[in-house]
Amino acid sequence: MTNKPKISVAMATFNEETNIKRHLDAIHDWVNEIIIVDESSADNTVSIAKKYSKVKVISAKHEPIFHITKQKAIDACKSDWILQLDTDEVVTSELRDEILKVINSHPSENGFWINRSNFFLGKFLKKGGIYPDPTIRLYRQGKGKLPCKDVHEQAEIQGKIGHLKSDLLHYSDPTFSRYLIRHDRYTSLLATDLKNQNIKITFTNFILYFIIKPIHWFILSYVLHRGYVDGFPGFVFAFYSALRFPSAYTKLYEIYENKKV
Repeated sequence: MTNKPKISVAMATFNEETNIKRHLDAIHDWVNEIIIVDESSADNTVSIAKKYSKVKVISAKHEPIFHITKQKAIDACKSDWILQLDTDEVVTSELRDEILKVINSHPSENGFWINRSNFFLGKFLKKGGIYPDPTIRLYRQGKGKLPCKDVHEQAEIQGKIGHLKSDLLHYSDPTFSRYLIRHDRYTSLLATDLKNQNIKITFTNFILYFIIKPIHWFILSYVLHRGYVDGFPGFVFAFYSALRFPSAYTKLYEIYENKKV
């Protein structure tokens, strides 16, 4: 009789005490191990995680790109399959059953896309280009790797990639205040990317980043991708997503000005 493939969960944490229990409760009883690389959390993240018998916590320094820490967790996994997750994500029972069914069928694929359902202003958005939000999170041991170059990058898979049907629930923005914190962080990263691309402060770029790109994105998200179907949350998401362009460009201006001081 063929042994059932084993599965490891790989995750990185930093001050996630509000999310980690809900996250671990959804996975601890059906995976073989949970590898957590923690960036020296100052809250109760580690103490909560260590209450689960399958959890192994590895301490690490803070990295500017969180995917570097995630890759450390992936490298420490020992099972046949790796499920890479964030602590603000929850695996539903439907997704759990599908994952187990797929890996137990000994598939030819070495990785799988998983759709994410994103929570925003009290509901899971279903339009506006934010759904299905596919991401590669399940891959065979040794066949998947994060490039560790960008916050929104996908894992690189050697070989064939499939697509699961069930959703992964994503609670990245339980409150609007939390969304604004992430918005600030991501626009700072985007400003750095613009700097690395040698984007200059010019009138043409001002028009591009303050008018053309925001309007284009809002029309794309709210109208063409039917963000209006999600009501007020859909409008707010489209509006603030469009604002990332002028926000990042303003921070780019600040970077150049600070270099003059």
